[in-house]
Amino acid sequence: MKKSIVYILLLFTCFFSCTDELNQEPTDGRETDETAFQEDPLAAYQEIIAKVYASFILTGQQGPAGNADVSFPDEGFTSYIRQYFKLQEWSTDEGICAWTDPGIPQINENTWGTTNSLVSMIYSRIFFTVSIANDFLRQATPEKLDARGLTASERELVERYSAEARFLRAMAYYHALDLFGNVAPVFETDPEGFFTPERMTRSELFDYVESELLAIEGELLAPRASYGRADQGALWMLLAKLYLNAEVYTGTPRYTESLAQLNKVIQDGGYALADDYSYNFLADNHTSPEIIYPIVSDGELMQNFGGTTFIIAASLGDPISGATAESDFGTNQRWFGHRTRSSLIDKFDDFTGAGDERAIFGFDGFTKDIETPRNYGEGFAVLKYKNRDKMGNPGSNIVFSDVDFPVFRLADAYLMYAECVVRGGAGGDMATATQYINDLRDRAFGVGNPDGNVGQSEIDLDFLIDERARELYWEAHRRQDLIRFGNYTGSTYNWPWKGGSASGTSIPDFRAIYPIPSADLSANPNLIQNPGY
Repeated sequence: MKKSIVYILLLFTCFFSCTDELNQEPTDGRETDETAFQEDPLAAYQEIIAKVYASFILTGQQGPAGNADVSFPDEGFTSYIRQYFKLQEWSTDEGICAWTDPGIPQINENTWGTTNSLVSMIYSRIFFTVSIANDFLRQATPEKLDARGLTASERELVERYSAEARFLRAMAYYHALDLFGNVAPVFETDPEGFFTPERMTRSELFDYVESELLAIEGELLAPRASYGRADQGALWMLLAKLYLNAEVYTGTPRYTESLAQLNKVIQDGGYALADDYSYNFLADNHTSPEIIYPIVSDGELMQNFGGTTFIIAASLGDPISGATAESDFGTNQRWFGHRTRSSLIDKFDDFTGAGDERAIFGFDGFTKDIETPRNYGEGFAVLKYKNRDKMGNPGSNIVFSDVDFPVFRLADAYLMYAECVVRGGAGGDMATATQYINDLRDRAFGVGNPDGNVGQSEIDLDFLIDERARELYWEAHRRQDLIRFGNYTGSTYNWPWKGGSASGTSIPDFRAIYPIPSADLSANPNLIQNPGY
């Protein structure tokens, strides 16, 4: 199943010129030349939709580097999911990076500004994805489908691809909503080339993403019909996330609506927990029945320095030897980069994994506490992603990872269900929520282990924010979770190096959202900078 989408991703050709500058106002001038559709129009449509999917992980027109989508000295730095991971994890209690590249220490310490390169890159990446999706939709109008002579079955395929393009664009705009709040979105009906699109407020962008997802639900494949493609299960989960965070985004809670979508995921999606927690993070995790939507990786066919190649390689370095990296993690790459903070380790009663098997850390030779963020050996390594399969066999390539990045999985749906019930949403109950939590903890601790099961009265918001860390660490949820629980800004909850202090200190409320990059503000007078920047 995995290879079906991977091979499609390989079909795309160089229809799209690279972006010449990192910081530029998003334009929508990418249009596939008409000659591309003359010989085999269906193949041309498949090439474009493949590029939309690939834009979340690949960085250019040839792997692992070359003819980059976005020009930057280190092409690997430009990977969408790599930057999204950094902003959602390194700015929190779960992650920190030893590298001193411009912009990274400021993300570690919550002191970024309007020219931060990591912030600018994800902004550029979001709009690059949007522009390709817009191009597909421009090419897939009824008039153009009529003119290009597709058969009825081919036309049906293209119409489904259109729904997938709309989903992927909505997911990119959901990321913009979460990270930046107000942006100036572009659509397939807008003028091509440079123009100054109108700004949407955060609430308006929320409404757009919601309406777009609701409009395409019936046009997507059924859950689990084709691994790696946007389907109804992915849509339900994205809607559930949108509604779960609605109070942050719009000021109005929507927990009942989130529960309605979660019930679809849990009851109608056909998903099940993987037998072992670790199976969700291995080279053959495409076989996990738990993953609802992945960013697909393949070490031979989709080589890049983003995605899980980045997560795995940047996690490794001395005292983890090169031989151990190859034998245990299926890679010869050790980038001496990111590790975790003691605040995550302390959420486990036993960080060795002897009790809670979700504690997958490297601690021999590392120190738990971080005195100097630039020192890779300070702070435990996070080792749950491995380029080896369930049988211990290495992935297909010693440099590039086969591990798919799990954007959404069933365990998250269980935790979201419990949170919505605790917060007063209708459509769920505490008995079911408790069962879902204990299903996760039975897997983590072993069925019948008294340390695992929790009672209904123990499941409150304090428990849930910590349980989300234990279950979902390093899956790019943490910043969003801390903000939703009121634990990100201020001094209610501090973690090491929060605000640049070794013991952690208060950060102002405006840090709950990233700034619009200064170059984009200069290019589009319709944009308004987020408060505090």
